[in-house]
Amino acid sequence: MKCFFWVPDRIMVPLQYWLIFHRFPDLKNPRRFTEWMQCYKMYYRNPLLLRLTDKYTVRGYVQEKFGDDTDLLIDLYQVCDRAEDIDFDALPDKFVIKTTDGGNGDNVLLVKDKSKLDIPATVKEVNSWRHRRYNVVSREWAYKGASSSRIIVERLLEEPGSDGISINDYKFMCFDGKMRYMWVDNDRHTHHLRGFHDQDLNFLPGYIDDKFTFDKAPKLPDNIQELISVAERLAEGLPFARVDLYDIQGHIYFGEMTLYSGSGYTIFTPDSFDYDLGKHCVPVARLKQ
Repeated sequence: MKCFFWVPDRIMVPLQYWLIFHRFPDLKNPRRFTEWMQCYKMYYRNPLLLRLTDKYTVRGYVQEKFGDDTDLLIDLYQVCDRAEDIDFDALPDKFVIKTTDGGNGDNVLLVKDKSKLDIPATVKEVNSWRHRRYNVVSREWAYKGASSSRIIVERLLEEPGSDGISINDYKFMCFDGKMRYMWVDNDRHTHHLRGFHDQDLNFLPGYIDDKFTFDKAPKLPDNIQELISVAERLAEGLPFARVDLYDIQGHIYFGEMTLYSGSGYTIFTPDSFDYDLGKHCVPVARLKQ
């Protein structure tokens, strides 16, 4: 797909959609969420999106919304231009390394024991993540405008008594600043399970992908309404944003903002859910303003 970087979006986006779904999208009057998302990628050009897709600059956006002293942000240890600049000696035993322009859950390294880390191999791997130009394939405009590909090192969030990687990740799908659906991801790196809920927090078994679905509704945290409030405040003013948050014993942490959830290529189960999501999308004409 990178070989076709010169093909304009108006041709490439429908073609990619057809390759995945075996049908062409209706980009004039989209009824499906997956169709609308292609319009979002092609037409919406709010400069704010460039800040929100960068895992470092988005921290400033969170501070603008909640104050400089907000405790929503995960502790930041270091920001570097190259992996060679990471000061491993100054880091604690556990931490997370990310690139600021990574996507799709890629370009993330969880370090649970620094003493076992092969530092030269890690430096090589992390540098290989930089400047991957995801937008060339996905046609996600906000990543096209990324000015740099930096590296951040953050605290590793852990649930007390856990193995450090099984914390729940709460993802809120907000349309025009209002949460309409959410899902819970548990243990994504080993025994991944997912639970989908509507805006009334009703459990929706089987949605997105049956093989990942919880057998029964996962227990939501007691402060779920506060989580929703945080997500909606961060998504305010945007036609669509997925806000990812964590909850550790009642403490809410900001994960990231995803503007093009699944790049609009998620195959939903059942297919009618694609239309259900589409009902909450703003008119395409607003995206072009």
